[in-house]
Amino acid sequence: MDRSNIDKIAKSSDDRVLLAKVWDKINGGMRKNIPASTAFLSLRELEMTKYLFGQAEGLYAFGGYPEAERQMLVFLPEYLEESTLLGEDSPLVCLRATFYEGDTPSHRDFLGALMGAGIARETVGDICVGKGYCDFFVTKEIAPYVLQNFLSAGRTKLHLQQIPLDAVVIAEPSFQEIRDTMASIRLDSVVSSGFRISRSAAAQHICAGKAAINGLPCEKPDKTVAEGDKVSVRGLGKLQLASVNGQTKKGRISVVIHRYI
Repeated sequence: MDRSNIDKIAKSSDDRVLLAKVWDKINGGMRKNIPASTAFLSLRELEMTKYLFGQAEGLYAFGGYPEAERQMLVFLPEYLEESTLLGEDSPLVCLRATFYEGDTPSHRDFLGALMGAGIARETVGDICVGKGYCDFFVTKEIAPYVLQNFLSAGRTKLHLQQIPLDAVVIAEPSFQEIRDTMASIRLDSVVSSGFRISRSAAAQHICAGKAAINGLPCEKPDKTVAEGDKVSVRGLGKLQLASVNGQTKKGRISVVIHRYI
C-alpha cells in the first residue's frame, strides 16, 4: 500500500485526482482507526482502488445492496462489524420516491432531475425505478438536501422519504428484446444491433471511449462480448447480450439482446 502507486495506476489527470482523494480519505481513516468512506465509484474506479490499497484489511465495496453497480469504498476498523454498513451509521442512505403509477419516468429522467437539482453525480449511487416508485442511494451527508429539493423527475411529481436499507426493493429493469444475427459477437456488432445504428457509428462511439463492458471501459470495436455481458454506451444507453444461440443456415450467429428502457 503506497501512495506513490497513484501515478502508476492512473491513466489520466482525472484518475490521479480521484485516486488522491480516495487515498487521503481511506488512509486517513486507517491511521486514526476510525470509519472512512469515499463517494460513489464506478466499477472501473473501484478496480483502480484495489490496485492502490492491495489486500488491506477492513476495506469493503458497498452500494446499498449486493448487486449495486455504483459503490463506495469503505474502511471499517476491527471493532466494527460489516453489519454496520446496513445500520444507522451507514455512510449511505436509501431514499424512496413515490409517484402516480400512470407516470413512467425512466432512470435517465431521475438522474437528469437529480443533476438539475444541483446534486453532484458522485453523491448518487444506483437508481432503481419500479412501478410507482424509485429507490435510489445517496451519501448520508447529501440526503437532507435531496429530501428538501428533489421534487420532480421530468413532469412527474415525487414524494420522498428515507427508508431502511433492508426495505429496499430492487425492481426488475424494463427492456426491449431484440433478436438479430451477426457474423461474430464483436462489441461494435452488438452496439450496432442493440442501438440500431450502423457498425461504423458504433465503432466511432467505442473508439471515442464511450463504451464499457460490465462497467469496464473498452475502446476495441473487435472485443468479443460474452453471453450475459452488459454493455453501456454513454449517450445511447445500456443493453445486455442476453443469449447467444446457434448458427443460421447462412452461418451467422443468432443472438437475443435486451436493451434497457
